Amino acid sequence: MAGDLNLIVEMVTVMGAATVGGYIASRFKQPVLLGYLAGGIVVGPAGLGLIALEGDIKVLAEIGVALLLFALGVEFSLKDLLKVKAIALGGGTLQILLTILLGGGLAYATGWVDSLPQAAFLGSVLALSSTAVVLKSLIERNEVKTAHGRIMLAMLIVQDLGLGVMLAVLPALAEPEGMAAALGAALLKLVIFLGGAIATGKWLIPSFLRLVVRQGSQELFLLTVLSLCLGIALLTSALGLGIEMGAFVAGLMVSNVEYADHALDRVLPMRDVFATLFFASIGLLIDPGFLLENASVLAGLVIIAMVGKAVLVTGIVRGFGYPFKTALTVGTGINQIGEFSFVLAGVAQASGLFSDRLYGLSVGTAAATLMLTPLTLRLTPFLLGRIEQSPRFSRWMREQPTQLVGVEPEELSGHIIVAGYGRVGQTLVRMLAFQGYPLLVIDNDEAKLQTLRERKIPYLFGDANSELILEKAHLSEAKSLAITLPDPTATRLVLNRALSLAPELDITVRAHADSELDPLYQLGAKEVVQPEFEAGLEIGAHVLLNLGDDAAAVQQVVNRYRQGRYRDILPERSQYWGVGDFDQAMEGLNHHWYSLPAGHGFVGQTIAAINIRRQAGVTIMAIERDKMLLHYPLGETLLQESDRLLIVGNPNEQYAFEQLLLA
Repeated sequence: MAGDLNLIVEMVTVMGAATVGGYIASRFKQPVLLGYLAGGIVVGPAGLGLIALEGDIKVLAEIGVALLLFALGVEFSLKDLLKVKAIALGGGTLQILLTILLGGGLAYATGWVDSLPQAAFLGSVLALSSTAVVLKSLIERNEVKTAHGRIMLAMLIVQDLGLGVMLAVLPALAEPEGMAAALGAALLKLVIFLGGAIATGKWLIPSFLRLVVRQGSQELFLLTVLSLCLGIALLTSALGLGIEMGAFVAGLMVSNVEYADHALDRVLPMRDVFATLFFASIGLLIDPGFLLENASVLAGLVIIAMVGKAVLVTGIVRGFGYPFKTALTVGTGINQIGEFSFVLAGVAQASGLFSDRLYGLSVGTAAATLMLTPLTLRLTPFLLGRIEQSPRFSRWMREQPTQLVGVEPEELSGHIIVAGYGRVGQTLVRMLAFQGYPLLVIDNDEAKLQTLRERKIPYLFGDANSELILEKAHLSEAKSLAITLPDPTATRLVLNRALSLAPELDITVRAHADSELDPLYQLGAKEVVQPEFEAGLEIGAHVLLNLGDDAAAVQQVVNRYRQGRYRDILPERSQYWGVGDFDQAMEGLNHHWYSLPAGHGFVGQTIAAINIRRQAGVTIMAIERDKMLLHYPLGETLLQESDRLLIVGNPNEQYAFEQLLLA
């Protein structure tokens, strides 16, 4: 009986350790995957010695790998890939090849690997990034729809597709004597298998799944999908292509069926459970003592992965015509080693290409880069801000692939500028165009601008937060500017720079959260609109009307909530603004603290009376007084002697303010 319970004991031990590790990692704002690895280390041979990676746990981990890759195949989106197909297919493929050459070449030159096949496999491990970690970070920062967010995800999709090819071809490198013949045989098997899979996925799978769905049994549907996934995985394993390749292709076969979303919804819980076992099982193999003994090699691999890949990706994205700021953001965003690198390293070990030492170093490198990724993503805006303020490098940030289309520069007068042509911007442009107002749209997404060409609406291609772009938009001649960008940091930069060029311009801004309302008003926005809040008002109005309330009364309720520029939904300032929120609002803005001299003419006057924006173009964002901080002071705030003022403005505006203080 004890032997029969051994599997259950091992599962409970590993999953319990992974749960605790994942919880701790989440509390410290780290990827939960690191917690799973740590849990495996604790209960593994290098820790408490409760579990060894052999027998049943290893089989369950293989199921986790299969389900992980099956879900990846189902989630694959050709539509998303084609939106940025040039940088995705061209840049993504180039990134993989160059990273393999860089990582494998340096490892071979330094003697970390003994052969070219090992170097190729190690370079492939370093080439893959973490889709899960990057996507989570983009969602948290509301950057999925930004230019750099779309490029990151497109290149990650190409990496995921490249994984399928690697899994089919790289194991053939384990036969050095007949490598050419082995590679040829592997490619032939792959072509035959993919041909059969395409035919089966097109003519057999849809009809078969339709028959199963008609039975109305959810359990039968789930069993069918799992059998399909694991069955094809076993087939590719028998062909020598590995279970991972089969599971991925099985997902691709299901992805084009109308039941794909339902299949993914059913498989995801099981995938998460078994994938947790897989990552924890990797932790069983990690020996912290071994990593410390090989710290220099580990550090070298981490530098190759994070710095080398960042430089390569930045250069590639810049080479495809994107601004330097976008290129650097992408480069520092996908410079880690991903979860599928664990899969590839496991295949290399199983093929005999990776020794236990090299496998341990690969896994340790992946864990280290995943741990550093959240930090690098948070530091990127600060790094960009420092580069932008540097006289030596600021010109890189100003360089923009601008192109004014649809109107001559001298014709730009009395126009309305829309910065951002996403969902909000498209609705606004349709409304204004219908009313016959002259428009100028600013966006850096080539796919979206095709619509503007067809409708003959003038546009500028480039980043709206670029001073060069804003100058070309003739802000001083415009009637109004509407900022509808999905990136909060870019929104603040556009607002600040637009007012520095045209202080009297009427600007309406889209906010993404309640916490953005006050900073945007303080920076000079005439009106701030939060789409989610407006949606709540509209839903509330419809509900009240359906309940029989008078239309005029309902309109009064809606107007009352809109009065005061959304002040109704803001908590009290003293309780609302914490240091973390304020620091986040300052990201990317040129700011500096100044002390107000005793006896200066500003002392005893209100902020509104001195009208500092008209005099110097700057904004007072905070006042330090008696060791207290007043964030976002209102116009009626009186300035006092010894106040320290936090001023936001470009270098010229800062200089103008300094001259006012000396006057």
